[in-house]
Amino acid sequence: MTDTLTVDRTETYAAAVAAFRREAVEALLAGNLETGVNACVECCDRHVAAGGTALDWIGSDGRQESYSFAQMQALSAQVANLLADQGVGPGDVVAGMLPRRPELLALILGTWRAGAVYQPLFTAFGPKAIEHRLATSGAKLLVTDTANRDKLDEIPARPKTAVVRAAYDAPLTPGDLDFASELASQPDTFEPVMRKGSDLFLMMSTSGTTGLPKGVPVPLNALLSFGVYMRDAIDLRPGDRFWNIADPGWAYGLYYAVTGPLMLGHATTFHDGPFTVESTYDIIEKLGISNLAGAPTAFRLLIAAGPEAAERVKGRLRVVSSAGEPLNPEVIRWFAEHLGAPIHDHYGQTELGMVVNNHHRLTHAVHPGSAGFAMPGYRVAVLDDEGHELGPNEPGVLAIDLARSPLLWFTGYWQKDTPALAGGYYRTGDTVELEEDGSVSFVGRSDDVITSSGYRIGPFDVESALIEHPAVMETAVIGVPDPERTEIVKAYVVLSKGYEPSDELEEELKLHVRHRLSAHAYPRAIEFMDELPKTPSGKLQRFMLRRMEAARADGAED
Repeated sequence: MTDTLTVDRTETYAAAVAAFRREAVEALLAGNLETGVNACVECCDRHVAAGGTALDWIGSDGRQESYSFAQMQALSAQVANLLADQGVGPGDVVAGMLPRRPELLALILGTWRAGAVYQPLFTAFGPKAIEHRLATSGAKLLVTDTANRDKLDEIPARPKTAVVRAAYDAPLTPGDLDFASELASQPDTFEPVMRKGSDLFLMMSTSGTTGLPKGVPVPLNALLSFGVYMRDAIDLRPGDRFWNIADPGWAYGLYYAVTGPLMLGHATTFHDGPFTVESTYDIIEKLGISNLAGAPTAFRLLIAAGPEAAERVKGRLRVVSSAGEPLNPEVIRWFAEHLGAPIHDHYGQTELGMVVNNHHRLTHAVHPGSAGFAMPGYRVAVLDDEGHELGPNEPGVLAIDLARSPLLWFTGYWQKDTPALAGGYYRTGDTVELEEDGSVSFVGRSDDVITSSGYRIGPFDVESALIEHPAVMETAVIGVPDPERTEIVKAYVVLSKGYEPSDELEEELKLHVRHRLSAHAYPRAIEFMDELPKTPSGKLQRFMLRRMEAARADGAED
C-alpha cells in the first residue's frame, strides 16, 4: 500500500467517507484477495526494490541495528524453509514467544511467507496462559528464547520447540531446535505461498478479562483495514520515524507496530527493554521519532516524571496516537503544553482492529474525552438492549453495522459461536454515546457503568476528573453496592510521588471531583493503593476490583 502515502493531507473526514471504496484499497495491494495474496509479500518483498529500512532495533544495552527490507526478505525465506522442514504447511499455526528482537520480525514474516498462521504469545505469560492458547490454536511449532523456555516444562502437551539462545553455548533442552543454527543452514530463497483473503494469517486471543481467552482468527482481508488505519488515523508519512511502543505479543503491537507500517513500506521500531521514561525520551531523541503510538498507561508515566524530563524532546513529536483504554483529557492538555504534540485517542478491539479514531490525517472536530469518528470503511451505531439504534446523547452499546462496513473482517471466535454477531451488527460490549456531530464518546464497558440513585455514571468521567488532581498518578473507579443508592462510586487511587494517603487528602479528592464533575458522580469512597490490577498489556481490570469488593462483602457477612 505504498501508494497510500501520496494522499491529500488536507482531506476532510466527510470527503474521505464519501469517497471510500473498498475496491480502491484492494487495488493498492501487490496481490489479489480473490486469486492470491501473501502477507510477507505485502509487508516486505514489494518494498525491497526501494531499498528502505524495515526495522530499527535498539537492544536493552543501548546497541542499535537496522535491517533493510532485502535483509528481512532473506531472513524470512530461511524461516520459511525451516518451517517446511518441520512439516509446517499453509494454514498451520506457528507460535512465537520472543522479546522485541530482529528474530521476532523474521519469524513473523517467515511464517507468513510459508502461508502459515502466526500466533503471538506475550513473554510475560505464565505456563497456564501459554497452555490455553496453544491448545486453542493447535500450533505445530513454538519459537521462544532461553529466558522463557523453562515455562514450557509445565506444559505436558506442547508443540515442537525452537529456541533463540542467549549465548552460543547456552544449554539446549533435549529435543529442542537451536533456532539460529537451524536458520543458518537454510537457503535464503523461498517462493511465497499465495493464499486467499478469507485465509488466516494471524491467530489472536482476547485479553481474557471476563473469562478464558477466546481465539480470534484474523484473515488476510484484515490487511485492508490495517493499512487504512495507518494512513488516516496514524497519518504515517514518508518522512516520519515511527515507533509504536506496544508489544507485538498483543493486538495493537502486532497489527500496528508490525503489519501496518511495513505494509506502507515504512520502517518500524523495536526496543528490547522495559519501558522507562528515560529510555523512551532517549529513543525519541536518538532516532528522531516523529510519530509515536502507545497506551495511556505509558503516557501517564511520562506525565508523572514531570515537564523537566520532557523538555529535551519537546517539539520533536509531530503526532502521538493512544489506544487500549480511554485517553484522559488531562493527558491531552499535558502533551500539548509540555511536549508540543497533539495526542489523539483511538478505539478498537482485538476482534476489530481500530474502528473509531480521532484521525490525525483527516480534518474533523476533536473533542477531549471522545474516541472520535468511525474510520472510513466502517459504520458504527449505538444500540439499546433490544437492538434498536439510538440517537445522540443516549447511552447504549457500540456496534458495527455489518452491511455497511466493508472493511470489517471479524466473522466469529475460533471454533465457537459468536452471539455478538447477530441482527446485522457486531456488538462490542462497550457503552458509548453518539454526539450530535456523529462522534463517539466512551462511557465504559457495559458491566462498568455505575447506577447510583437513578443516575448512570461512566467510570471514565470520574477517573478523568480525579487524574487532573496533581496528587493522582493513576485511578480506577467502580460501583459498589449500597442499600440506599443501589451503588456508590468508589475510586482506587495510586498517588503521585511526594504525596501520602490521609483523611484530608481523601476529602480533598472527593471535593475536587464534586466540583469538576457533578454532585452525584463524585466518589463517596476512596481507597489508596500501591498499584492497580492490569492485564500484562497494561489494560485496567476493573472486574478485579469488583471481585475484591465482593470478597470483602462476603467476609463481612460471615
